[in-house]
Amino acid sequence: MEPNFWSIMGRTYAEWEATQDSAMVAKVRAGDEANKVLLNQINWMWVANLMAKKPELNPSSAELLDWVTSGQIDAMRK
Repeated sequence: MEPNFWSIMGRTYAEWEATQDSAMVAKVRAGDEANKVLLNQINWMWVANLMAKKPELNPSSAELLDWVTSGQIDAMRK
């Protein structure tokens, strides 16, 4: 399978998660570890990073698009 344009440009979700504070990831994912990460959970971490004045820790829009379209994360659940 040929990689799409966005995956060539950025990190995978797992690579990005490894750059985040593990306590914050654990707090956001608590009780939901068996499921794929939700976009809303990433949004929570995004805001936490902004509030901590660490915007450089946030993913790019291209990375978010790749994670959703490649199935690395879920945009929503039924």
